[in-house]
Amino acid sequence: MAAEPPAAVELSGITKRFPGVVANSDIHITVGRGTIHAIVGENGAGKSTLMKILYGMYRPDEGEIRINGSAVRFTSPQQAIGAGIGMVHQHFMLADNLTVQENVVLGAEKLYGIGGKATAKIREISRQYGLEVDPEALVEELGVGDRQRVEIIKVLYRGAKILILDEPTAVLVPQEVDELFGNLRQLTAEGLTIIFISHKLHEVLSVADAITVIRRGTTVASVLPADVTARELATLMVGSELPSPETRESTVTTTPALTVRGLTVLSAAGRTLIDGVDLTIHKGEVLGIAGVEGNGQAELVEAIMGMRPAAGTVELAGDEITAWSTRKRREAGLGYVPEDRHRHGLLLEAPLWENRMLGHQTESPNSGRGLLTTGAARKDTERIVEQYDVRTPGIEVAAHALSGGNQQKLIVGREMSHAPKVLIAAHPTRGVDVGAQAAIWDHIRQARHDGLGVLLISADLDELIGLSDTLRVIYRGKLVADADPATVTPEQLGLAMTGAAEQPSPAVERISAAVEELKKEAPKGEQA
Repeated sequence: MAAEPPAAVELSGITKRFPGVVANSDIHITVGRGTIHAIVGENGAGKSTLMKILYGMYRPDEGEIRINGSAVRFTSPQQAIGAGIGMVHQHFMLADNLTVQENVVLGAEKLYGIGGKATAKIREISRQYGLEVDPEALVEELGVGDRQRVEIIKVLYRGAKILILDEPTAVLVPQEVDELFGNLRQLTAEGLTIIFISHKLHEVLSVADAITVIRRGTTVASVLPADVTARELATLMVGSELPSPETRESTVTTTPALTVRGLTVLSAAGRTLIDGVDLTIHKGEVLGIAGVEGNGQAELVEAIMGMRPAAGTVELAGDEITAWSTRKRREAGLGYVPEDRHRHGLLLEAPLWENRMLGHQTESPNSGRGLLTTGAARKDTERIVEQYDVRTPGIEVAAHALSGGNQQKLIVGREMSHAPKVLIAAHPTRGVDVGAQAAIWDHIRQARHDGLGVLLISADLDELIGLSDTLRVIYRGKLVADADPATVTPEQLGLAMTGAAEQPSPAVERISAAVEELKKEAPKGEQA
């Protein structure tokens, strides 16, 4: 039997309290050097707090951290970086208008300067760990897979030997996930240690050497991937068995709920972001949009919501709403789960009951006779908290105190509470654990059964395939082709989104042909 590798990280008895809540309670985790160690758990289980403690952003109230056998007490991320710990956040922290080299060097100019020595170091790291990226390329010209590599190079450049990766595959297509996992294995082969945070359990099982499960702030199990299934892992996370997936049953009617014709959006510089999009969503239909991020999904949603100027027409349940304000569109029955919940979905410093009213101040139960009815809003917030299982000490808690998944459940509950005719759902389960994901899916399926039309934007291809009645692929601002969710695989869809496929199916061939035509039409220097 092979000996266990020496510990790179030991967390012993870690406890962290905040007012009214214990985020971590007596957590014990040992991470072997040169391994990929996954940490999984529900939203609010304490994973983020634990990683912030390891990275020096928080101090534990109790417990000990040992790095390569030596006890440490970090009071800042700078001290953690100095000890060889690097953190790659879920949302890329890159400046699009700077080059790869400029992004990597920014804030670390003292290490290798800003010229040839820095370039040589970046190229050395890229070659050593299989992270090939051109240091002189502008970040805005890179795909999401390359951007992920730049983030990893940034922490390696600063001397990290222990990498914390927070949801690193959230925006990657399957082929990019495979490439990332190959990079991670190369890193561990060179002796580096990876702590991998993810809600995608099949990915955890495929890449991790060991898995720790956290539930309600404490460790409940440490398992090997070979000894557990994804369903068993999910059960450990939530403390009870999840319901079996529902059989697909069509609820699509012939009645249009949302119709978009000739929708075109230009950037401030006059570049076409959305190019003549036509789509129709029927009552009882989920229309899924698949595409690599940055191909116009955000602009499409914002144009339909009235948040961005656009040419073309938009009709909601037969009424043309093209000239209507965002507020009037929402009052008419256009629900909205935004991609960026902090920017467009919540007032983070406000209590939950005020966030329940956000965007619906003029509607019942939030107002009556022109006045806000705060008592009714509070009572309805309590209903949403219970019905949507929002984990919170109470409705007076500020939204920023909730985990990302619980913030998302509050937003979904708020939007569903006004019986929308159409729900625009942009990445509704991004960063959400399997239990919350299943609950949100159930709410969408039930509302769809009751006649709701849904426009679903998601980077989770399993989610798109599992929820959608109709699938369309967006590329460079155009809807280029359809795919059948009953037969298409995530791999085929991923290839279609990038316009590349080996031995493609007829559906993928049509998509790839359309993409190639778009490439031919693109001005020189703008081709993807």
